[in-house]
Amino acid sequence: MLIPMDITYPDMALVEQHIDTPRVADVPGSIREEMARLGVTARVRPGMRVAITAGSRGITGIAAILATVAGELKRLGAEPFIVPCMGSHGGATAEGQVSVLHSLGVTEEAVGCPIRSSMDTVRIGATEQGIPVLIDSLAAGADGIVVVNRIKAHTEYTGPVESGWMKMLTIGLGKHQGALMAHRNAVQITYREAIVVVAREIIRRAPLLFGLGLVENAYDQTAEVVAAWPQEFEETEKALLQRAK
Repeated sequence: MLIPMDITYPDMALVEQHIDTPRVADVPGSIREEMARLGVTARVRPGMRVAITAGSRGITGIAAILATVAGELKRLGAEPFIVPCMGSHGGATAEGQVSVLHSLGVTEEAVGCPIRSSMDTVRIGATEQGIPVLIDSLAAGADGIVVVNRIKAHTEYTGPVESGWMKMLTIGLGKHQGALMAHRNAVQITYREAIVVVAREIIRRAPLLFGLGLVENAYDQTAEVVAAWPQEFEETEKALLQRAK
């Protein structure tokens, strides 16, 4: 049996949201332009072994992005290779991390250069707080490292930098052991500080060449491509994070 009810509805209005969606029409072309603007040519020597970072996040067009960077480095006479940089993802095994890259379309055929994976790390220093600074042994042994990552808000904390180059250095390039050190110390000094202080030490001591930062729009399309020297990572990332948000 239906019971009659006198229901009063609140005033309603139809709302349509328009989202600003800047988009890079030619991502490979923009990458080449940024590398040229930065002057990468002057710092790349023939025969130089260059490690290019590749993370586990679903960055739009990541295989083509990595292929473009690798192609430009090869054009300059370098010998690029991809290193998986994803902390403990992929079961914290070298094979598992390659499998993660393959699931994202990042294969040797797709990027045009070898993928070299190892969970071995080397200690290159320590922070003032006493946190050991560890990075991938293959990257540490290269003549240069190119840090490629999307710059965006982190899902667990907020700060001047969140998910981008600095996190890729500390958590990604640190592999399982480096990520573990950062996470343990984050209990005492917070994630936002632990990630930054370790990354600063890596910038000072590792053979970093340059970074390529990607900003995506609300539809996961590449909205901006920015290249920067290592000493510019932190400040550039701060600005790009605000742009991403």
